[in-house]
Amino acid sequence: MELRPFAMCVALCAVYATSKPMEKKDRIHHDPQLSDKEHNDGENFDYDHEAFLGQEEAKTFDQLTPEESKERLGKIVEKIDEDKDGFITTEEMKKWIRFAQKRWIYYDVDQQWRAHDLNEDGLVTWEEYKNATYGYILDDPDPEDGFNYKQMMSRDERRFKMADKDGDLIANREEFTAFLHPEEYDYMKDIVVVETMEDIDKNGDGLIDLEEYIGDMYNHEGDPEEPEWVKIEREQFIEFRDKNKDGKMDKDETRDWILPSDYDHAEAEAKHLVYESDSDQDGQLTKEEIINKYDLFVGSQATDFGEALVRHEEF
Repeated sequence: MELRPFAMCVALCAVYATSKPMEKKDRIHHDPQLSDKEHNDGENFDYDHEAFLGQEEAKTFDQLTPEESKERLGKIVEKIDEDKDGFITTEEMKKWIRFAQKRWIYYDVDQQWRAHDLNEDGLVTWEEYKNATYGYILDDPDPEDGFNYKQMMSRDERRFKMADKDGDLIANREEFTAFLHPEEYDYMKDIVVVETMEDIDKNGDGLIDLEEYIGDMYNHEGDPEEPEWVKIEREQFIEFRDKNKDGKMDKDETRDWILPSDYDHAEAEAKHLVYESDSDQDGQLTKEEIINKYDLFVGSQATDFGEALVRHEEF
């Protein structure tokens, strides 16, 4: 059975054992790019395929015939149409793209769910999670371990309670996902900020000063002179992070730092897909409109062969 804090402890030990003073720790939560391909529909639709399906899923469509691709795309369209009104709105398209891009999160939740839903009732209680994760550690602690599991358990309980919207200490799948990946949920972002501040705030004043900020991302040990990026980070703290110029970052300033308002790639791609496929220009898509433009959304042997032919002709 997977023990989350133990795995975290091992991971932390590995980081500190192998990291070098020159390496930089990044606390900022960015939405990842939808694809590392160039977005140039004049050349191909590779970017759109990966944005719509996710990178790994997009590859599977390249092995299908056009008919098979259309059939599978049709089934996806039915999933995207959440209210079952026969139309795909930009909002529904955006939600699907975000889901497709974050399948790894749901895979992780599936793994954790099986380990913690001990009575297999489709719910995870705090007691189930606590017993599965901390049970034997607290029953038989290792005096030489030096790791404060009680503190970690208390922190997990606080996060679990925040994820648990109805306050019954029983998490459904969505609440459990919010517990494991709080950065993905707006109502959990406060706890992301609080936990980050607790990690960095070494003097316990509830704020992050310049030295704590630098100390979290840079280890001075064995490095006679600060690298250039550390000097830049000092300037960033003084000029941009510490907005009220009191020498420290409070909760709001920390939130602005680690949870920036990034450009919404999923929304931009959703608008692009709707615009390019909306033949009657009513601002929403039917299943037929999407299938008619199937090569914009998904690949197939035909598109893959066409690209291979182009590559062959270049030599």
